[in-house]
Amino acid sequence: MTPAIFGLSGLTLTPDERAFFADADPAGYILFGRNIRDRAQVRALTDELRGLHGRTHTFICIDQEGGRVARMNTPEWEAFPPGAAFDALYDVAPSSAIEAIRANAEALGRDLAEVGITVDCAPSLDVRQPGAHDVIGDRALGSEPLRVAALGRAFLDGLARAGVAGCIKHIPGHGRSLLDSHKDLPTVDAGVDELAIDVAPFRALKDCPVGMTAHVVFPAWDADKPATLSPKVIAEVIRGAIGFDGLLLTDDLDMQALQGSVPDLAAEAIAAGCDIALNCWGKMDDMIGIAAALPTMSAKTAERLARALANTRVGAPPGDRAALIARRDALLALA
Repeated sequence: MTPAIFGLSGLTLTPDERAFFADADPAGYILFGRNIRDRAQVRALTDELRGLHGRTHTFICIDQEGGRVARMNTPEWEAFPPGAAFDALYDVAPSSAIEAIRANAEALGRDLAEVGITVDCAPSLDVRQPGAHDVIGDRALGSEPLRVAALGRAFLDGLARAGVAGCIKHIPGHGRSLLDSHKDLPTVDAGVDELAIDVAPFRALKDCPVGMTAHVVFPAWDADKPATLSPKVIAEVIRGAIGFDGLLLTDDLDMQALQGSVPDLAAEAIAAGCDIALNCWGKMDDMIGIAAALPTMSAKTAERLARALANTRVGAPPGDRAALIARRDALLALA
């Protein structure tokens, strides 16, 4: 298996994609708005991806946080609130905020499971800092690490109830960045003591089966390389101080924070200690290059991948989705 997650070009697999994926055998796939029209189409697409290698559990992920980060949108799917809505409720009633975000995530997870998506690239555990770039902004669950961890745990629990795995991001923290890593490479000049605030939610939720790195340079740990490409940050901070032993994905390697060819970046990220290279845009030349550049998936990564998918399901579980939404909205009204 190739330790990579690939994107797709459209609503259905092209013949070239079908042949390439069958041969390359990637760890999984990621869906974007260009791959989504309605429930029947998405389920047919994910069924085809599962059928390529006949696996019961296939890593098919999406960025469906709620708020401005959502790939499955109205009118086919209901809109979900951003993290800031639950942060505001926590100011008034912490236990109600936890209950609300759990119900919200379970309903959101049911939408994903219904169409065969097994992993949600959420929640963001980035601790919001004053004056930082708005790339995180209202996606954040708060500016206090214990609150972020508590709400993040409830979000993960809600997804799990729906049979969907969550992915904590962006390890070791993107909340202080003054730049958008989609467009530039941020450098966070905070010292180790300050960064303890950023890593605290990730340490609290280190048992999450999937995590995603940050394309951010932290000179306190490594002045030369962003976390995604830094053996030091991955070994000493993510695996060491944080204690995360789940499946570690890069953020998208085609973001402008990183310089160099996508295949070279994929190889560098895997060599640095990431488990999976994430390439989102479905560009065939890049995907072929990544498959050629990467080694066969290690036994440890394969074990982490299996653990991440062990409790996922295809098809929404029995239950009342409308009741979950009603409960969430009643609680959010308290704020």
